[in-house]
Amino acid sequence: MSYTALARKWRPKKFSELIGQEHVRRALVNALESGRVHHAFLFTGTRGVGKTTIARILAKCLNCETGVRAEPCEVDAASRTKVDDTRELLDNVQYAPTRGRYKVYLVDEVHMLSAHSFNALLKTLEEPPPHVKFLLATTDPQKLPATVLSRCLQFNLKRLPAADIAARLKLILEEEEVAFDAAGLKLVAQAADGSMRDALSLLDQLIAFGGGRAGEAEARAMLGTISRDHVLRIAQLLAEADGAALVSCARSLEEFAPDYAQVLDELAALLVRVGLRQAVSDYEGDELYAPELLERLARALSPEDVQLFYQTAIIGRRDLPLAPDPRTGFEMTLLRMIAFRPAGEWLTSRPGAADPAARAGGSITAAGASPGSAASAAAAGGTSGVAGAAGRGEGAGTTGSSGGDSWAAIVNALELSGAARQLASHCVLVGRQGPVVRLALDARNQPVRTPAQEEKLAQALSRYFGEPVRLEFQVLSAGAETPALLARRVSEQELAAARRAFDAEPGVQGLRERFGATVLPDTVRPVK
Repeated sequence: MSYTALARKWRPKKFSELIGQEHVRRALVNALESGRVHHAFLFTGTRGVGKTTIARILAKCLNCETGVRAEPCEVDAASRTKVDDTRELLDNVQYAPTRGRYKVYLVDEVHMLSAHSFNALLKTLEEPPPHVKFLLATTDPQKLPATVLSRCLQFNLKRLPAADIAARLKLILEEEEVAFDAAGLKLVAQAADGSMRDALSLLDQLIAFGGGRAGEAEARAMLGTISRDHVLRIAQLLAEADGAALVSCARSLEEFAPDYAQVLDELAALLVRVGLRQAVSDYEGDELYAPELLERLARALSPEDVQLFYQTAIIGRRDLPLAPDPRTGFEMTLLRMIAFRPAGEWLTSRPGAADPAARAGGSITAAGASPGSAASAAAAGGTSGVAGAAGRGEGAGTTGSSGGDSWAAIVNALELSGAARQLASHCVLVGRQGPVVRLALDARNQPVRTPAQEEKLAQALSRYFGEPVRLEFQVLSAGAETPALLARRVSEQELAAARRAFDAEPGVQGLRERFGATVLPDTVRPVK
């Protein structure tokens, strides 16, 4: 016995069997019941959402008579595009149907008709015989002439929600008596991208791949998807700016033979949820990611980084075909996310990596510098949070080795990374009294101050000072310069100096005088 594909076997045969598209179903049912049926309908939408199916159901409804129905006259416009084909069709329009009430013409992919065919069709659409109905379907309505569009009732079919597709697949598999699990059906529904026909075709393939079972493991293997745990791990490593671990994690995915474009899609979708968690306080997430996971990432990432990572992910997905191979393109996309972070706010996890400000001025020492060398740098003219606090009388009680150290140099020496580094970079050292280290933090950066990050910073300072310390926070006063602001200021000074030096070049001046050329400011960068 021959096998019938699920997409054909489970194609809806009446309006009540349709999945979604309630706005179309309701309008057509009301029109049929009231007898106000237009002479031309245009159904638009992406593939597999029900354009031709709805047109066929409508055609059968128009010619239904005591259980006897006429088959619609279906024309595939993609194969009959010439004006002669259209004229042959129109020559028969004048004749009444031999059975049934209406002669129904269903023209699929109508945008494939030639310009001459549209001109030949236009007159009939404008003044059709009373016994003729036109049902047109297309995935590209922009290619249809406005004169044709204006003579049709147009229904735009929407992409089906993944939840509706998964529910339909569950019903079908129960009727087909095929073993499945809900997670596998969700993966198929998401991969279908709103198309019910694509979902059924993928389901047929999954059943064959799984040997009669539609499970999550089989679906992931067939579709090349990875577990959400891997996507969460990537996001956590991005928050920690751990480049080495990030590359290692990316390469570990190779054993799953993933579709890297889909991995970037899932990462972008996760970042959207993190951004919503940051912007909407009562956002609870969805069934894919628990609220506590989103909250943890929302605290570890700044809103600016979420936006940057999202944009980098979707651009990296677009550029994957241009990469030497998909894995290389995926790894470079992740590295871009770390490399494009604002200077001074985050630090790469490489041990001993220097802060941007440390490369520019004598007031900041390189990461890993000892307290003594940091004090020497501060004495040479550096501005520090300690010095500022002492000037206001708040550091009078400070003791130990912190008295002359630049806070920016201390932050570099701590070798912190990720959110803990961000917390330290946005603080100013007010003073130290015995085991108590008092820090001032800007109010707008309070979200990064979590118990976990405070603990990391306290442990790093304990190692630095050689004794246990306890942190106390207060609100940062206006005008105080944090290490992050200092690094940004130094970076801006470097950029301004580079632009001045470039403008002073004789060759640049000659080009200006000879050709009237101008320099694009954003194209000039300082040499690091």
